[in-house]
Amino acid sequence: MMGALIVGICIGGAILLIATLGLILIGIIRASKTGGLSQKDKQTQTQETKMIQDIYHGLSKMEERVEALETILIERQKKEFHK
Repeated sequence: MMGALIVGICIGGAILLIATLGLILIGIIRASKTGGLSQKDKQTQTQETKMIQDIYHGLSKMEERVEALETILIERQKKEFHK
């Protein structure tokens, strides 16, 4: 009776070990194929990247406008100073 119990525990442990290793292997394969991100996470990351790029381009344009305004103000001050 004791021998059968020990054999059963060993077989059950082996099955759990094989199942665990299989799940780990499947997880590693899925992570390597998708880069570790789900499709939803990739879409969210893409949208965030696009928003950040839009903000960057908007700030660059704003910087150009501010520089143009500064130039205009400096030229006006020079004209008023020379009068």
